[in-house]
Amino acid sequence: MLDKIRPYIDLVSNNQNYRRLWLSQIISNFGDWFGILAVYALITKYSDSEFLLGLIIVVKMMSLASFSPFAGYITDRFNRRHLMIICDLLRGMIVLGLLLVVSYETLWLAYVLTALQMMLSAIFEPAKTSSIPNVTTEKELVDANVLSAASWSIIFTISMGIGGLATAGLGTDLVFIINAISYVLSAWFIYRAVIPQKKMDVAERKRTRNPLTGIKEGFQYLFRTHKVLRPTLAKGCFTMFLGALTYMLILVSEDVLMMGSVGLGLLYSARGVGTGIGPVIGRRIFNQESDWVRAMGFCMIFAGLMYSVVGLTTSLSIMLLFVFIAHAASGANWVMSTVLLQRRTPDTFRGRIFSTEWLLFTLAQSASVIMASWILENEWLTIQQAMVVFALGLSAAGMIWHFTITQQEEVYQINREDNEHFAAANRIEAE
Repeated sequence: MLDKIRPYIDLVSNNQNYRRLWLSQIISNFGDWFGILAVYALITKYSDSEFLLGLIIVVKMMSLASFSPFAGYITDRFNRRHLMIICDLLRGMIVLGLLLVVSYETLWLAYVLTALQMMLSAIFEPAKTSSIPNVTTEKELVDANVLSAASWSIIFTISMGIGGLATAGLGTDLVFIINAISYVLSAWFIYRAVIPQKKMDVAERKRTRNPLTGIKEGFQYLFRTHKVLRPTLAKGCFTMFLGALTYMLILVSEDVLMMGSVGLGLLYSARGVGTGIGPVIGRRIFNQESDWVRAMGFCMIFAGLMYSVVGLTTSLSIMLLFVFIAHAASGANWVMSTVLLQRRTPDTFRGRIFSTEWLLFTLAQSASVIMASWILENEWLTIQQAMVVFALGLSAAGMIWHFTITQQEEVYQINREDNEHFAAANRIEAE
């Protein structure tokens, strides 16, 4: 057992800069997930509308999406370490603003502050993900991403469980204060880290001084570089249906299990554990990076089938098991697509590529949640029926991925191998 986790222990022990970036992630993620149930509780306290509950998720996603292109430009042009520190401190101040939401009349403030928080996250997340290859070696990169995903899931599990209990026992105000403190601590660890970054050359900085030009060049690079475009689409295709499914877990806990925040904490904990274990399992099953794009399609099909079982049962234990398995597939998909993007994208474009990935992810998730909440608001389907429909849609998306994206990747891999063999033959002949 120790041999299996030794690479991760060595990475954290020996790589000081990654360790500080990783600790920053753990602390800020704890605050994020610890506080999210308090936001949900705030909305349900002053409104009983399923649509308004779904709307806060949509506001989060659309704020990320609308600001992502500009955020990517910023993270490629400016110092990412400085940007992450500023974003953390500002997010801490914004979270404290949620203390002002005290009635239905002030509920609008929760949506405005959440939008501002997510706009800052639109800068922070691609800056952080783009920085991981710069503080790790080629050999450490996969371990670093697996560890980040596993840490996210463990913190997600712990903080959602504790957050549900804290929201019910301590009240939302104290939860928001703890969330704000977590951002300050996160900023402190990033401040202590050294994060190298390849800067744009003088000509490129001059050419892209207009943000619209820089954003345009990022999109042009993505759409003409198909080996980068394919993994960029993975998270968006997955969450096109998974976003609605995770949203419906909130309603399943309320209306099917009748367990409120406690049930939601358990379901989201199962989600978190699965997300953490999935990349480790996926790495062992698909140990060749050349197979990862194909594996993404399989993960979609598998996760959809697992969630269809969740929609067909009323048993908490069965739900927990199959939510865990579904999100293991989701976690594997997440890490595989992230690593491929980090390897295949130059540093000076990496921020724009990851922000575009966030744009696609958030647009897909927003559309998914809007559609599910509207269906349920109008009572066209029950919660469980809607869950089965979206689950089967996810499996269908995986089948389409297999017959399109996977086929294109296989052609790329064949051509790449042929070019490597040709280059090796030329070197031998030259010698």
